[in-house]
Amino acid sequence: MSGEKHGAGVEQAWRMLAVFASLGVGRFDLTRTGLDGGLRGFQRGWAPEWGALAGMLESARAQQHNLIVRPRAPDGGPTLAQLDDLGAAAVTRLGGAAFLVLATSPGNYQVWVALGDGGAEAARRLRRGLSADAGASGAVRLAGSRNYKPRYAPDFPVVTVVATAPGHTVGTGELPSLGVLAPAAAPAAASTPPPRLRRWPSYERCLRQAPPAASRDRPDVSRADFTFCLLAIDWGWSVEQICGRLLELSVKAKVRGEPYARLTAQRAAAVVAGRRARPDSRA
Repeated sequence: MSGEKHGAGVEQAWRMLAVFASLGVGRFDLTRTGLDGGLRGFQRGWAPEWGALAGMLESARAQQHNLIVRPRAPDGGPTLAQLDDLGAAAVTRLGGAAFLVLATSPGNYQVWVALGDGGAEAARRLRRGLSADAGASGAVRLAGSRNYKPRYAPDFPVVTVVATAPGHTVGTGELPSLGVLAPAAAPAAASTPPPRLRRWPSYERCLRQAPPAASRDRPDVSRADFTFCLLAIDWGWSVEQICGRLLELSVKAKVRGEPYARLTAQRAAAVVAGRRARPDSRA
């Protein structure tokens, strides 16, 4: 039996899951993807069990599957801000604000911060302030599993826990002194342009024109989804309407569910509102 089956792999996975549990997260959506990025399995509302982790990690290793979890935060709890694609300098700037720091590949980190106030807007400001991936979906690779991407072959890196702070939350008032919080976005204009013709943008066109996914011969579905949402917001559709439409059209939205669709639509709405608020923006 490999060391990943009964050794550090299980301990790393459990350490990561336990720190989410310390903030009220009891269940996760579990996704398996292959080396080509294709979907291999999905389980909604997965509840971690210590005894099952060893077999799951061994199976993923044998089949070269990525294990990706999405924490399902409880209502009324802190906002869990995901900061992806950070370098070591950005992690240092955050100091002790994070409750979880992961190394997902050599020199690349993902950090999670539990915000006691400020909600989704504070999370967006934190991502902007650290130049983190604005398209991060809230899904994270399971610690102790390997990061199966073609560019890492044959030495696929193991996702490892760098630091945890169980139960740790921060208020937005604590962040300015760290220099990691971007200024608040300008308020949206009091009046918005009248809706255009009540038709939907072409999702197929957004998919065709999306850039290729990293190291894959297929379009970047996340980019296509975001572009579709940008156009739909600009054409006068609401976040609620777009969320429902994206769940009908996007394979990724169908797999990741309503939270992904809503977050994508909300981010697009924030971008459009920011453009309209600028004095030189066009109606």
